[in-house]
Amino acid sequence: MDNYNDEIQLKDILIKLSDYKTYLFGKKFVIIAVSGLFFILGIAFALNDDKKYIAELTFVVEGQQKGGGALGSMSGLASQFGFDVGGSSSSTFSQNNILELLKSRGVVEATLMQYREVNKNNDLLIEHYLYINESWEKNKDLTPVSFHGILTQDNDSISGGVWMNIIEDKLVVELQSDEADIINLSYTSVNEEFAKIFVVTLIEQMSKMYISHQTAQTSNTLDFLSSRADSVFIELEMAEEEFAKVKDINQRIVKASGRLKELQLMRNVEVLNTMYLEIVKNLELSKLTLLNQTPIIQIIDKPILPLKAERKSSLALGLLGVFLGGFLSLVFFIFRKLFNDALLD
Repeated sequence: MDNYNDEIQLKDILIKLSDYKTYLFGKKFVIIAVSGLFFILGIAFALNDDKKYIAELTFVVEGQQKGGGALGSMSGLASQFGFDVGGSSSSTFSQNNILELLKSRGVVEATLMQYREVNKNNDLLIEHYLYINESWEKNKDLTPVSFHGILTQDNDSISGGVWMNIIEDKLVVELQSDEADIINLSYTSVNEEFAKIFVVTLIEQMSKMYISHQTAQTSNTLDFLSSRADSVFIELEMAEEEFAKVKDINQRIVKASGRLKELQLMRNVEVLNTMYLEIVKNLELSKLTLLNQTPIIQIIDKPILPLKAERKSSLALGLLGVFLGGFLSLVFFIFRKLFNDALLD
């Protein structure tokens, strides 16, 4: 009995499917017409889509430097006199950190606040960005502001939105391969000149941040030694002048007790002179060390105009339109028949 009921149910399902097949086949011209319309819409969308240009820059990040060779020897010599001239670099700007720092808000916003010439117009990069991406101007939630002069909370909101838009949709930072330490930096824009200038400026800001961080200790040491050298030199000149005056006064004095002041001043001059020579030596050493601070970022290839352009494939979007149109048509007619059958029952 159960087998008999199963056969009846299966038969009903097959009849129903055949009925739907016949019904949909009768609507084939409508389905084909809708699919053709979506095909045309897909092609039109592809042709209407703006070209996007990709600016690619490759670079390497040097590993942590260690104080070796001549520079290491000089650093060791300076340490004997109590000075640290920065013989080794920190790992703050390691390769993994660089990947994240290039996308950080601080670096991106510092890049956007640089003046650069795009399309023969010299302005802030963020102003160029807002002009090129017209959708920002049409956003009613944003108050039109200028980034020239004093920045307000509205400026901060817009720059934050621009930063999010850049790192989510346009900026890609990744390793070229697992075996190599080469890093690819790419930026996509509808304006090829802006795309090129943005990636070059971004890597420049990253390099400036590194140099500032990497040479901070050496620069502080250099400033201290320069200031100390000036003050010791002034003291030395004053001591020499006083020594000369006392020596002139004591020319006719024979007894050592009468020349005590002269001897004390002579000793003071000798001490100050020795101090000054040592400070000058360490000052020159610090200058040499500062000059030997090499940037951590070594650029391999920069983007060159004209850039590679990307545009959505017309054929691919057309075929996607055919599939979408056919699918929606089938769904519409199936639900329409289900509704009509339900009303008849």
